[in-house]
Amino acid sequence: MIAMLKTLFGVGAAQVSPRDAVQRMNQGAALVDVREAGEFAGGHVLGAYHIPLAELRAGGPALLDTRLPAAATEILLICQSGMRSRLAQSSLAGKDARTYLNVAGGMSAWRAESLPVSRQD
Repeated sequence: MIAMLKTLFGVGAAQVSPRDAVQRMNQGAALVDVREAGEFAGGHVLGAYHIPLAELRAGGPALLDTRLPAAATEILLICQSGMRSRLAQSSLAGKDARTYLNVAGGMSAWRAESLPVSRQD
C-alpha cells in the first residue's frame, strides 16, 4: 500500500530546484506547466508550455510529441506547489525515452527565489 502511494504521488522521484530548472532550460530542457488556464494566466515561467494535468494524463507522451520540440528529451514539470507536477511525472515516467523532472516547490518556490514570472493580462 505504501509503495503504491509513493508511486502515485511521485515520492522519491527526481526533482530539481527552481534555479537548477533555469539552468536546464538554458541547456534545452522544456518546461511544462500543468496548472489550469487561470493559474497559468496569473503568472508563469516565460517559455513554459501550458498543458493542464488532465490533458497531459489523457494524451501522455504522444501529446508531448505534438506540443514540444523533438529535441526536448528532458522535461521539467511544474505546478503551483509541486503536487500536480509529481502526479504528471508519475504518469509519464518510463513510457518513453524522455527524462521527467519535477520542479520542487512549484511556482511557489519559483517566486520565493525571485525568478522571473510572465503574466497574461
